[in-house]
Amino acid sequence: MKHISKLPNIETTIFSVMSALANKHQAINLSQGFPNFKSDKKLKDLVAKAMQSGYNQYAPMPGNIELRERIANKFDLLYNSSYHPETEITITAGATQAIFTIISAFVKQEDEVIIFKPAYDCYEPAILLQGAKPVSVQLNAPNYSVDWSAVKQKINHKTKMIIINTPHNPSGSVLSKADMLQLEALTKNTNIIVLSDEVYEHIIFDGKKHQSACLFPDLKARSFITASFGKTFHNTGWKIGYCCAPKPLMTEFRKVHQFNVFSVNHPMQKGLADYLQDSNHYLEIAAFYQEKRDLFLSLIKDSRFTFQASQGTYFQVLNFSEITQEYDVDFAKRLTVENKLAAIPLSVFNDDNKDDKVLRFCFAKTKDTLKKAAEIINKI
Repeated sequence: MKHISKLPNIETTIFSVMSALANKHQAINLSQGFPNFKSDKKLKDLVAKAMQSGYNQYAPMPGNIELRERIANKFDLLYNSSYHPETEITITAGATQAIFTIISAFVKQEDEVIIFKPAYDCYEPAILLQGAKPVSVQLNAPNYSVDWSAVKQKINHKTKMIIINTPHNPSGSVLSKADMLQLEALTKNTNIIVLSDEVYEHIIFDGKKHQSACLFPDLKARSFITASFGKTFHNTGWKIGYCCAPKPLMTEFRKVHQFNVFSVNHPMQKGLADYLQDSNHYLEIAAFYQEKRDLFLSLIKDSRFTFQASQGTYFQVLNFSEITQEYDVDFAKRLTVENKLAAIPLSVFNDDNKDDKVLRFCFAKTKDTLKKAAEIINKI
């Protein structure tokens, strides 16, 4: 049998490649973005309790109503912004599923979708599968700030969607209030949908405030916000997230969601609903990760890598141009094989594999792991 691939140029994700290489060579894995410490025992106990209490059949298609109500309360507490739990919040099988479903529900053949590179690698394939065109705006190291005049030039009658990601993976940068106001102005009085990937909303540092799309009225009216409980509560393997949007947009989302997922793991939803009754479980996360970021950077401050401190996420970008002029993918692989430390090269997320001589390191690790990684970095 012969088939024409719908994604002929898509290869195995760099995260899988580097993690496999790390496993093969028994390297410390700071590449793929997952914590190597345990999630809260209280949360796991609540999920187990939900199982014992009978929450083992299908959840409602939009998600457990208690969990949706807790999410609505969270938006009210953090942003003084409301989403109706019945009609404007849907629980998803992770943020990636939410993103894929949003794109599938709205993007059609010959539409254009603006993305910012380096871009998380699930955006572009989802766009291509709809027969649409990804239109990229390159962000440049070391600041990875948005040139909104360049964005304006990319917008035309075919522009269906703009995807933003703040705090930004892989760079660790964040969009400011001024950035969001410019996005709001550019999309005002258009039919452009904004997909705001906010999975790291609780991991933002140095007293900065997360500028959610819901804080800006005209943006909120045209935006989906996607989020991840896996990123927030250190259990990425659970694959539970959610998205929020005004009712007309969410209605269309659910038309697709009900047929590609229908509903999500019920006992975990119930456990999360009970866990979210205490807002400190997400309010304390920024300080928790800032301590790890600060420790990691203090340990490597005298190394030959250079850096600007991450503003958000649990990733830190390090520049290696004073060490070697190798292609970043080659250096990342050599670092894994020879030095037993795995990181992610950023060129694979850029236009034309633009190589800024930087690697992304995940610091969502135990102190012991970070110290061992720093010892390796300092010897290079």
